[in-house]
Amino acid sequence: MSFSNEVRREICSAISDNDKRFACLYGMLLFSRTLSPEHICFQTESKISADFFGSLFRNVFRLSPPCRKNERRDGTVLYSYDITDSKIINEIYHVYKFINVRTINSEIIVTNSICGFTAGIFLACGSVNDPSKEYHLEFSVQGDILAEELVVLLSDIGVTAKTAIRRGQNIVYIKDSESIEDTLTFMGAQNCTLEIMNVKIYKDVRNKANRIANCDSANIDKVIRASMKQTEDIKLIQQTDGLESLPPELREVAEIRLENTDMSLQEIGESLSVPISRSGVNHRFKKIAIIADDIRNGQNTE
Repeated sequence: MSFSNEVRREICSAISDNDKRFACLYGMLLFSRTLSPEHICFQTESKISADFFGSLFRNVFRLSPPCRKNERRDGTVLYSYDITDSKIINEIYHVYKFINVRTINSEIIVTNSICGFTAGIFLACGSVNDPSKEYHLEFSVQGDILAEELVVLLSDIGVTAKTAIRRGQNIVYIKDSESIEDTLTFMGAQNCTLEIMNVKIYKDVRNKANRIANCDSANIDKVIRASMKQTEDIKLIQQTDGLESLPPELREVAEIRLENTDMSLQEIGESLSVPISRSGVNHRFKKIAIIADDIRNGQNTE
């Protein structure tokens, strides 16, 4: 099941009283594909939304409008409720106080049913991406006025939404993950909100692990380069003046490095006859590097 359908299923289960059912159907009708005094058409690709529309319609109007299924070539199914009976349409217009211009009538929605109304809008024209891929929730809205009013409605619950035009359709969309969480929670999809939060935690842990791994890799590369430079310096001294020319404390770290090119400075320090710290070992290698550079400079002079 897609994440959008998970949201639909959860918010349908949250529409649990008559006020919410009434408000939810209002949202589904107002944001339906067609709403006119001659024709009302609620259309969706989601069987969950289609079944719930039929259930709400029976609950509010005591009628069961027929649902038509159209199977497409790509395998998807389009569910349509077409209402053309003038008597039924007149009753719908009277109950929900519809006018010729689609606009939200706040008098229809009691305070505790705004969440049900918003859920109805989502069931009619909303979708949300799988959070593991992208944070994106959108509503495909009929008309500029309705799109602007939806933006205001969302802002009233603390959610910032933006609008765009896609293929001539008004799109109201949300990309901020926290705003998507707030919207889903408001509509009654708390479990789906938790799923988004879990995905965010997983992504955060994975990103931190990647940063640590990259840091470890960079440190390993740095250690390898330092070891190669130290070995190069020691071999130059060995081939010219000989290691016996070095002071005893430098000769000891030089011999250990030649025998253990993969040892860390700390491990070398612990292997000395008189153990010293990592910084002490590093200081000795700096002295060896100076001696090696003097030899190189002398060779270049000659």
